[in-house]
Amino acid sequence: MSARDGKSAKSGPKAEKSGKSKPKTARPTAAKSKTQDGTKTLAPEITPPPKPDSQPGAGNAFDPQRLSAEQREIVEKLSANLARAAVTAQGAIAEAALRQAERPSALSADPFHVSSALTDVMGRLSAQPERLVRAQADLFQKYMELWQSAARRASGEAVPPVVEPAKGDKRFLDPDWSENPVFDVIKQSYLVTSNWLNALVSDVDDVEPMTKRRVEFFMKMLTDAFAPSNFLVSNPAALREAVASRGESLLKGMENFAEDLSRGGGQLAISQTDYDMFKIGENVATAPGKVIFQNEIIQLLQFSPSTPQVYEVPLVIFPPWINKFYILDLRPENSMIRWLTDQGITVFVASWVNPDKTLADKTFEDYMRQGIYEGTAAAMTQAGVDRVNTVGYCIGGTLLASTLAHMAAKGDERIQSATFFAAQQDFSEAGDLLLFTNEEWLKDLEQMMDAEGGVLRGQSMADTFNILRSNDLIWSFFVNNYLMGKEPKPFDLLFWNSDQTRMPKALHLFYLRKFYGENALAKGELVMDGIKLDLSTVKTPIYVQSSKEDHIAPARSVYRGARLFGGPVTFTLAGSGHIAGVINAPVAKKYQHWTNDRLPETVEAWMADATETPGSWWPHWAQWLQSHSGKLIDARDPARGPLKPLEDAPGSYVKVTS
Repeated sequence: MSARDGKSAKSGPKAEKSGKSKPKTARPTAAKSKTQDGTKTLAPEITPPPKPDSQPGAGNAFDPQRLSAEQREIVEKLSANLARAAVTAQGAIAEAALRQAERPSALSADPFHVSSALTDVMGRLSAQPERLVRAQADLFQKYMELWQSAARRASGEAVPPVVEPAKGDKRFLDPDWSENPVFDVIKQSYLVTSNWLNALVSDVDDVEPMTKRRVEFFMKMLTDAFAPSNFLVSNPAALREAVASRGESLLKGMENFAEDLSRGGGQLAISQTDYDMFKIGENVATAPGKVIFQNEIIQLLQFSPSTPQVYEVPLVIFPPWINKFYILDLRPENSMIRWLTDQGITVFVASWVNPDKTLADKTFEDYMRQGIYEGTAAAMTQAGVDRVNTVGYCIGGTLLASTLAHMAAKGDERIQSATFFAAQQDFSEAGDLLLFTNEEWLKDLEQMMDAEGGVLRGQSMADTFNILRSNDLIWSFFVNNYLMGKEPKPFDLLFWNSDQTRMPKALHLFYLRKFYGENALAKGELVMDGIKLDLSTVKTPIYVQSSKEDHIAPARSVYRGARLFGGPVTFTLAGSGHIAGVINAPVAKKYQHWTNDRLPETVEAWMADATETPGSWWPHWAQWLQSHSGKLIDARDPARGPLKPLEDAPGSYVKVTS
């Protein structure tokens, strides 16, 4: 029951001057009391009656025997649920510990490999005592301001907060974080301290940039973890729910916790949505079509046309193999695949295999040959053409760019145009994922993959991406599922996000070392199939999409890659991030995009002259794509092409879970 519900309750009866007191019947409440200034406070409690003064030493001690039947039932139920919750949590943790003991590599004393970097930064701080003294003085000053503000508020004065959450911070949305003086002070104390710690690290001078960045990331992760919203005793919403449900929310939360530990094989795999609500091919990935080609690496899907005529040159899309292709076809209203067919485009999509240990030795070159080379060849055969347009999304775009350079070296001109969604070629500014690609991390990854028979578990990839946005993808669900005892809401995007695929060892280590570690493609040092790749030899028309808030493929990084190609390049910047910035159907009328025909040296210079347009970037791209797609011809039926259909879309590869 909320602090804003019900009537105020007294903390205890007043003693009469005569020394005699009449027992009062206590009623269970989730009390709402007020301070002198009228501010509401949270005080869920059950007020017991006093014992008679005639009992020496009894005072106002709590006596369960003097509670009403209703009160006893409440206390008993609350106590029983708390005990059951504790037992459930203990059992789950014990089982997880046993499973972890079987994997010594998971018990590292420094799992984030930050100790050496932290030592460097702290050493530099200790060598700058004047900076430390100034920082401590600043922290003390902030605390003084906070205590003075709290005292003024307690006296009835309206005062502005000393510090407020950053824009978009959803952790402190509950009204009690502002209306209740106690929780308001807890919140502001946390913000003052966490902001101070993060600033202390970021202001350190004379530290190697990547070392500093590693410590900054770790400190942000640490301060996010210790937010008061993540603990029952300091989360007003969770406390209210526990009182109102007589502890059932905590019991349900611990049951959710145990289920997630079991599902993760001893590692916590936090549920982000109701996975049972979605069925691939039934309510996600429903665009009609056929699987017209298959090898070890891909199934190639051709989707049914929705217009009587289509453009002659088809489009072949290569999504990332880290996730499933149906991010392009979640629902009919936001399906890029359906929208493209409505524009008269013949759409082919590669559905990558979810590899097991039999494919552990598959390489980046294998994905190039069996993915892009064989996939485009099958599409050309099916469509009866000698050229195709292509799309590479994220890591699929990195592979496509490498293949274009390989084709340029061989004189292969089958690619009419190439579009890149949130894809990087230059990894020098590749975002926080760079922090997970040094040799210490790679050794851990190799051990993990060896333990799994030569593949990286899909959950490991999910955990890495979740850490990059921990407040949104970890702690919000931690609070909802465990502290509040609620089930996560059905959300198709989060269902897709959790449907990760495994990574073959050879492919994954090559990708991390050569691209993130060495930036070999951008430097012209990457060798594939005996050919040194040079992106400047790629004269194919290029369309590059990036997203303003992308934390996986930052816009600055994508822009640097766009300038490496030797042919005409159109660069577009979309609003939002890595997923929503790409999958933004025009019907939604969300966000905006920027365009500029020039490609100056920096993205900042590009942005200075760019034109902003409300809504999706898809129409701008469709116009460009159609200009490279040839004449209109009769629509192609995927069931009547030269290649015999193997099965209906979405195919069987996409349904293989990790």
